Amino acid sequence: MKKIGIIICDRYSLCTGGKCFRALKNREGAFARYRDDEVELVGYTTCGGCPGGNIEYAPEEFKNNGAEIIHLATGFLCGYPPCPYLEHFMKFIPEKYNIEVVAGTHPLPEKYVITHQNLKTWDSPEWKDYLKDVITDKEMRIKYN
Repeated sequence: MKKIGIIICDRYSLCTGGKCFRALKNREGAFARYRDDEVELVGYTTCGGCPGGNIEYAPEEFKNNGAEIIHLATGFLCGYPPCPYLEHFMKFIPEKYNIEVVAGTHPLPEKYVITHQNLKTWDSPEWKDYLKDVITDKEMRIKYN
């Protein structure tokens, strides 16, 4: 049993989690890594708004609830602009809490891929690494539009 927590960008604080939960159920996007595992969601919260004040506290609660891995939701990657603190979060959480962090949850919606490719938002090497689990194929991305 893999126990995970999900942190979403606060600008999506009213998000019901539908795409994340669908991807988790179907083991799509960044959740494909759990294809052969049972998964329990032990926490779901926002970052707390820029600059991410809840990032300092939420991982501890997730870990106290058994979380082994924290996913930073796909909204951190495809919102515009993408989260300017993502790199810090990806380093801070494992350093402070000794827990794995994954960039992304559900597959990127195709409409965001088109926009960010046109804007060249994701052209740097670090973005290619952040997107590797959620870029998927075009057919899958269209399903998440």
